[in-house]
Amino acid sequence: MPARPESPRRRLPREQRARQLLDVAWALVGEEGTDALSLGRLAEAAGVTKPVAYDHFVTRKGLLAALYQDYDQRQTAVFEARIGKAKAQLKDRAHAIAGGYIDCVLSQGSEIQGILAALAGSPELMEVKRRYQQDFIEKCAEWLGGFATGAEMPDAGYWAILGAAESLSEAVAAGLVEHAVAEAELVRLIVSTIKRSR
Repeated sequence: MPARPESPRRRLPREQRARQLLDVAWALVGEEGTDALSLGRLAEAAGVTKPVAYDHFVTRKGLLAALYQDYDQRQTAVFEARIGKAKAQLKDRAHAIAGGYIDCVLSQGSEIQGILAALAGSPELMEVKRRYQQDFIEKCAEWLGGFATGAEMPDAGYWAILGAAESLSEAVAAGLVEHAVAEAELVRLIVSTIKRSR
């Protein structure tokens, strides 16, 4: 758990305060689980008043959505960096996506699984998740679509890639499948899915 700041009531610029609150929220989820996360608990752990936490997130759902957005932004940055370094070949792009997805889930540990479970329990939060899933699919189309030269890759193929990435990442995080094995399997699936559209 992050140490309480020396001056809990110190005023920070809004963006810095939001970052601090998100970091403390991630630590709380990691130590106490998603069910224990509330705006009151967050304020206490961050050393701020409750109105500060409510001003940033309004509701617990707003906090959960912000945590998922924070995760998604970091995940996107990882993908962009890996795609930028990968050769412009299908297998290299597939490795960048597969490794990036699994590594992002592992870097957040069980915390992201708790956030995803909470998202699944609320129609509003499920809509947030769907929006970010759609963003991932659009990115995959951008990164991989050029290799499906015979025909346009159907969205169903990208949804299949996403589903496999989520399932394999969860299996690796749970210790059910080795990282290298899961990554290799996901690469094979991406490559075969794209090649089918040729």
